[in-house]
Amino acid sequence: MNNFNQQIEQFRLRAIELAFLEDSALGDHTSMACIPPGTRNKAVLKVKDSGIISGISVAQMVLTYVDPTITFTPLLRDGDRISPGDIAFKAEGPVHALLKAERVLLNLMQRMSGIATKTAQYVEKISDTKAKLLDTRKTAPCLRYFDKEAVRHGGGHNHRWGLYDMIMVKDNHIDYAGGIEKAIRRVQDYLKNHNLSLEIEVEARTMSDIEKILDIGGIHRIMLDNFTIEATYKAVQRVAGAVQLESSGGITIENIRDYALTGVDFISVGALTHNVKGLDLSLKAI
Repeated sequence: MNNFNQQIEQFRLRAIELAFLEDSALGDHTSMACIPPGTRNKAVLKVKDSGIISGISVAQMVLTYVDPTITFTPLLRDGDRISPGDIAFKAEGPVHALLKAERVLLNLMQRMSGIATKTAQYVEKISDTKAKLLDTRKTAPCLRYFDKEAVRHGGGHNHRWGLYDMIMVKDNHIDYAGGIEKAIRRVQDYLKNHNLSLEIEVEARTMSDIEKILDIGGIHRIMLDNFTIEATYKAVQRVAGAVQLESSGGITIENIRDYALTGVDFISVGALTHNVKGLDLSLKAI
């Protein structure tokens, strides 16, 4: 496992640890009052909505974190299409542990499945075009690794993970730096001086910005910020494949196909992760 994957696992486990600290740090008094210690039983994850399931592997992590003796049997895979009545997995173990895990597990899986389902709806709209659907950094604090995993389960692609794995020069950077040219030149010098090899993306707000970026050169992708469909088409024709183009801002399920048909390489949609309706799932005793 490389360092980045190790980092992801550490963050996921830390997020799960914090979730239990929030929910049950002082104990589960209801379960301890109702259920004799040592009682064992079974539970299943029931699906009550249609969509894309996401978070089955996370559910296993949650259950194992609570009690390593819990037996976990997946019946579906992350990314599978689901319908009401489906059973995603079975679990067997100490009842106190199953009840302690229930809400944390459901909170994560319902959110992730909602993200995966919305992502799949957007992906379907552009599946016959070359455009790839990207997420953004508009994720719930401390849940980014779960949110972005759910996007992949829905057929989307991850943009940068954070501020550290790609250079993205946006409007505020440009304005604070004193213009596009100064911002790009400083980025190029910074990468050279620090011996870093990171892709550079620069936001363009107008066709004039695109001309400036192309004249400077040395960048990998231009983000077309809130361009109309007509302006996006003109940008694609002007750039003519010299760099990658990404549409961002104002993208909806209704217009994403029109943007994709202009010929852009990527379309980023913040709503995939910042405007989430969770799927209805429940953990039930059997």
